Amino acid sequence: MSDVSGLRVGQAEDAAVKTGVTVILPDRRAVCAVDVRGGGPGTRETDALASHTLVDAVDAVVLSGGSSYGLAAADGVAAALGARGRGFALMDLPGVPKSPVVPSAILYDLANGGDKAWGDDPPYRRLGRDALDAAGETVALGRAGAGFGAMAGAHPGGTGTASLVTLAGYTIGALVCVNSFGSVTLPGAGDVYWAWPFEIDGEFGGGRPPAGWSMPPQDWGAAKYNPGARENTTIAVVATDVALSPAQARRLAIMAQDGLARAIRPVHTPFDGDVVFTLSTGGQPLPDNADPALAELGAAAADTLARAVARGVHAARRQQGE
Repeated sequence: MSDVSGLRVGQAEDAAVKTGVTVILPDRRAVCAVDVRGGGPGTRETDALASHTLVDAVDAVVLSGGSSYGLAAADGVAAALGARGRGFALMDLPGVPKSPVVPSAILYDLANGGDKAWGDDPPYRRLGRDALDAAGETVALGRAGAGFGAMAGAHPGGTGTASLVTLAGYTIGALVCVNSFGSVTLPGAGDVYWAWPFEIDGEFGGGRPPAGWSMPPQDWGAAKYNPGARENTTIAVVATDVALSPAQARRLAIMAQDGLARAIRPVHTPFDGDVVFTLSTGGQPLPDNADPALAELGAAAADTLARAVARGVHAARRQQGE
């Protein structure tokens, strides 16, 4: 993700609670859009990202564990950014603070065995500020940030990133926190990820389906079973250095969602709250004939997000001794 110029990422965790927060911080306000596909999403300020609304850029995007409690992480980030003078200014008057725009999405990690006896003081506002303060150019994979306490089907979930420079010279980066109901691995094929066709340089183990392998109908492999409501969700940010309008950024988010479908089976279920944000830092323009370039960018975004899913789970599984 930090391969996209003009972006930094911060992560913070609470090991006792088994949860965490990730902040994606643009150097300047960035165009943002969102696509929501899961049946049980938890979000903040996503309505404001529609192309017909007043807001045309954001100050940060926050991903968090903690289910609805985790939405408070964005409060901590917004307060800290406002204190720095960042945000949207409807009017520039003395004594009138700017309003930081900080959309966010959460995943469910409340039943993972961590200490959730926080009373009336959940840790997420603090974790949001800690993640913001930690923003830099490196991203920890696996059990880190918002993916710290996640499960990807029957496997440990976690945070994954991947990037790609397209043939046209555009940079795409993806960051995802995988807490899916569905499985990221093929059934009956050993340690092979659904995203294997998109792997680059053995980045998630190099596993390939055995000769003659075929998928049994309706075999979900290492998916979760008997999930409770909202106990899953995969949340992601896809970023590019290309200058996009809000409508173009929305199209990129829609196309990027296909990356989740390539890497997780099943996905976008009634039990998931799958959300993909897109960010445009505007470092280089689209050509005059923008639609073909946007199509190329969207296809690359989906492939990159699929890789990020597998990389995050692969790292988490190794960290957990699988």
